Amino acid sequence: MYDGFYNLSKKPFQLTADSDFFFNSAVHKRALAYMRYGLTQGEGFVVVTGKPGTGKTMLVKQLVTSLNNENITIGIMVSSQVGADDLLKIISATFGLSYEGEDKSTLLTRIECFFIQQAMEGKRVLMIVDEAQNLPKDALEELRMLSNFELSGKSLFQTFLIGQQQLSDALLLPEMEQLKQRIVATYQLKALNADETKNYILFRLEKAGWQNTPQFEDDVFNTIFSYTQGIPRCINTLCDRVLLFGYLDELKVINLSAIEKVIADIEDESSLTTHEIQNITTKTSTIKNTFEERISSLEKTVIDLQKTIAKERILLRKAILLQLDMDTIYNETL
Repeated sequence: MYDGFYNLSKKPFQLTADSDFFFNSAVHKRALAYMRYGLTQGEGFVVVTGKPGTGKTMLVKQLVTSLNNENITIGIMVSSQVGADDLLKIISATFGLSYEGEDKSTLLTRIECFFIQQAMEGKRVLMIVDEAQNLPKDALEELRMLSNFELSGKSLFQTFLIGQQQLSDALLLPEMEQLKQRIVATYQLKALNADETKNYILFRLEKAGWQNTPQFEDDVFNTIFSYTQGIPRCINTLCDRVLLFGYLDELKVINLSAIEKVIADIEDESSLTTHEIQNITTKTSTIKNTFEERISSLEKTVIDLQKTIAKERILLRKAILLQLDMDTIYNETL
């Protein structure tokens, strides 16, 4: 839509991580330096954390693109809540090893043999775990155990843990002390500052073939920074909406008014969503209350019926006994 209107070769603010759009800000440059330093150590763990949307996945793609795959075998997994045994199956699948129906000892043996084979071919094995904050403690411990595999005094396996702040918190737990001792580099990814936010926007536009159409007035960038707090994903979302707004209104210049209108629209949508959630919650609560009232009413009715039946049983028993007494008297009279 707007990419054709503005003669762009591609969408500059897509949310998917495309290494062609990697912006080498000060924080991302430093994060890459820590990751590369970790690689030179050839062992242990490298940990990179950051808030959602700060560009962690983009960092991984940039690192992988820059590596010499002739000397390193890379596996990438996006973690979920998997236990230790499932983790071994995922690692096996990542490196093309069979795992169906195998027990843990067989999986470990096969993985170790693969590591040794790679080392014999002059390669190191690197496992990059994205969204690593989702890994439970037993899975992290399994990764630590894999880091113990060695050949001729050299480690066969290295792990990069990429995740949100919860990952750092988990690694501070006392039971994670042994893993923490194996961390060779760690870095916390920060958001962009105001100048970097402006440069980031212009960089992505230029990568998409932007020829200064639409033109961005200088005063819009601080507003974009203030609203997004320098989080790249938030910047992408806002700027994508701004360009769509510009296309629909056929704007050749993006000014502060356009930015403010888009932000207002986003805020309205957010408020509407919150209101809808509240309505759903209220309706659910009402339905729940109505349902509970009906259950309570039915329970009361059942209790009343039980009492009535009990009374009727007593009366029936008395009537039967009375009838028996009358029959006895009648028979005696005869």
